[in-house]
Amino acid sequence: MAEITSPERITLFSPYKMANFNLSHRVVLAPMTRCRALNGIPGPALAEYYTQRSTQGGFLITEGTLVSNTAAGFPHVPGIYKEEQVEAWKKIVDAVHAKGSIIFCQLWHVGRASHQVYQPSGGSPISSTNKPISNRWRILLPDGSYGTYPKPRALETYEIRDVVEDYRRAAINAIRAGFDGIEIHGAHGYLLDQFLKDGINDRTDEYGGSIDNRCKFIMQVVEAVASAIGASRVGVRISPAIDHLDAMDSDPLGLGLAVVERLNKLQLKQRSQLTYLHVTQPRYTAYGQTESGRPGSDEEEAHLIRTLRKNYEGTFMCSGGFTRELGMQALADGDADLVSYGRLFISNPDLVLRFKLNAPLTKYNRKTFYTQDPVVGYTDYPFLSNASGRSRL
Repeated sequence: MAEITSPERITLFSPYKMANFNLSHRVVLAPMTRCRALNGIPGPALAEYYTQRSTQGGFLITEGTLVSNTAAGFPHVPGIYKEEQVEAWKKIVDAVHAKGSIIFCQLWHVGRASHQVYQPSGGSPISSTNKPISNRWRILLPDGSYGTYPKPRALETYEIRDVVEDYRRAAINAIRAGFDGIEIHGAHGYLLDQFLKDGINDRTDEYGGSIDNRCKFIMQVVEAVASAIGASRVGVRISPAIDHLDAMDSDPLGLGLAVVERLNKLQLKQRSQLTYLHVTQPRYTAYGQTESGRPGSDEEEAHLIRTLRKNYEGTFMCSGGFTRELGMQALADGDADLVSYGRLFISNPDLVLRFKLNAPLTKYNRKTFYTQDPVVGYTDYPFLSNASGRSRL
């Protein structure tokens, strides 16, 4: 009688084919704002940071990168809307490619999560609404102090097409800079999420009210970008269950499924799958932001993520408070194809190797997450074995 063999268990170190890209492992560098691109121009510090975290066949997603001069909500974040920025990114992308990694540029507009100091001529930030973010939250200002979020200006219906065009041009610029693809940031209370969530969107035009109307803006962006650079080079990030920056919805699962349904239809229309769908776990707010209390309800999280995973037709990536063990479990249970890591990757540039060896992790210092120092808290975290040279996977 022939011996029956079970399929090999999928781990963080199993290879994976993501669209046209062959990944050697499933540990992804999550997009994280770091405030080191002085005056919006990515420089040598960013090249060092990203190459430190590059591995042969690894996958990196950049920090949120501005699609226009109205998109900023933090000091010294990079853009991709000016020629000078495109040229600067080329050097970083080339350095990452030289290490054998794949890199996507995350396209970002913060919407109402901004301040007049970041806006052209000191204007009001744009959003789906004219309601400001509550005093529960504070915005980091250029001088290092924290302020309150101002009242935004609701976009006029006719203006939305111009913002869609900003995303399309930014995507084209990213490909010109050599990026392998882009991720559309539709999560965490920023502009696209401000249209998706019924706790924010109070519009009465074709972009407000019904779930179909609230999904319209993000889908117009995804379609415009996919048509411009190819669906197989486009990832989308959403966070239907995250209340970051007051981004609450009365039916998170229903909203997530509505986006998934529309992405599936777009893939059929484009005759090509998107690169991936990236979903943030509910525990991101409960644990990842405060690092106190219980990290969410396991049952609730599992149901939401598994339902979205089951319904999405393509590569599914998870993020939000994952440890090595939780990542291994998510992959083994079939809840994700890829797992992205943020804070652990900040303080462990060789995180993939440390995970592979199950080695101790260096603790991060949250106080240096958003400073402008090009080294401290950015590229000075130790590798596992500096004595024998920087570790390589």
